Amino acid sequence: MIPREALRAGLDSLAAHKLRAALATLGVIFGVGAVIAMLSIGKGAEKQALALVERLGLRNLVVRGRDLDDQAAAEIRKKSLGVSTRDLAAIREALPGVELAVPRIRLDATKIEAAGARADAVIWGAAPEQAQLARLDLAEGRYLDALDQATSAQVCVLGPSVRRDLFGQEPALGRPVKVGDVWLTVVGVLAASAGGESFEGVSIGSTAREVYLPVATAERKFEREPLAAPLDEIAVRLAPGIDVPPAAAALAALLGRLHGGAEDYELVVPETLLEQNRRTQRLFNIVMGAIAGISLLVGGIGIMNIMLASVLERTREIGLRRAVGARSQDIRSQFLAEAFAISGLGGLAGVILGVAIAKGVSLGAGWATVVTLPSILLATGVALAVGLASGFYPAARAAQLDPIEALRYE
Repeated sequence: MIPREALRAGLDSLAAHKLRAALATLGVIFGVGAVIAMLSIGKGAEKQALALVERLGLRNLVVRGRDLDDQAAAEIRKKSLGVSTRDLAAIREALPGVELAVPRIRLDATKIEAAGARADAVIWGAAPEQAQLARLDLAEGRYLDALDQATSAQVCVLGPSVRRDLFGQEPALGRPVKVGDVWLTVVGVLAASAGGESFEGVSIGSTAREVYLPVATAERKFEREPLAAPLDEIAVRLAPGIDVPPAAAALAALLGRLHGGAEDYELVVPETLLEQNRRTQRLFNIVMGAIAGISLLVGGIGIMNIMLASVLERTREIGLRRAVGARSQDIRSQFLAEAFAISGLGGLAGVILGVAIAKGVSLGAGWATVVTLPSILLATGVALAVGLASGFYPAARAAQLDPIEALRYE
């Protein structure tokens, strides 16, 4: 019996027992569906993590001031200014491999006004290099430049949501806006970007409601709390070829000396966060894979039970086929083909179920999912292997039946 004939005979047998075949495939369907859904969710999470890390910059190091209550701040300020321009100068001069070191100041103001409209915003004093370091894209106008910084110019760049709230469909460039008591001129509008999420405990803000003005303007034209650090953040980009972990260790040692051991800052290493996220994701994949594997194992046991029952029911048929010249190998091939057909049909249905679950999660929960061809091939390949392994013992048992005894079987 050639493989095609064996497969056709197996499919004919399944067609004659549709309900039993459908029940046998359920475990395979759920197992394959679970594997594809799990891998698609994991791939989507990895893609989302990479997108968030892009905001921080994989080769960046970020020094951020800690939020302190008044009592703790008063005690710490006796020995440390917090994140300051002294830190910025030391990083630029003493840390090897620094390509850019960019300060940011977050203003206490949270409202911006223009033309009788008002919008909520996160308002930053930033350097011209911030656009390059954080990969800020522009939809209109220009970003802050060196002349703005040198002259403490009263100009700003708006996030897209702020621009819409203040001006609607009207032009924004060249229009005056007011932050606190300071009037600024709009010179640019940022393009929409992802963000507004937390990655491994680190908040990554969206630019949609951000406003940028020169850091020199923020220092001179806006007041800060008496105990607040001079800067809120210093972002450092390392030159190509510089190993991130040793650079991060050197920066931590430098800051420790500058701050006298005071814990009024935190050092964020995006590369470390990404690796930590990947470890967590691998653990998630292992756990979910084990659960999906159990489903496939249960499906394999179901196939074996059905095949053993089929051997018992078709004992006389097996004896008759052997009597007219069928070899043991032919009988074995027929039952293996039947098991293969069950697992194959279950695998195809499982692919549809897995893709549907992934799309449902994406639409219902807003969680990014990515269904890939390797995940489909892996799931269906494992399902076929489980089907063949489960059908091997029943097929061998059928092939070993004595023709004379099989013909006498009632």
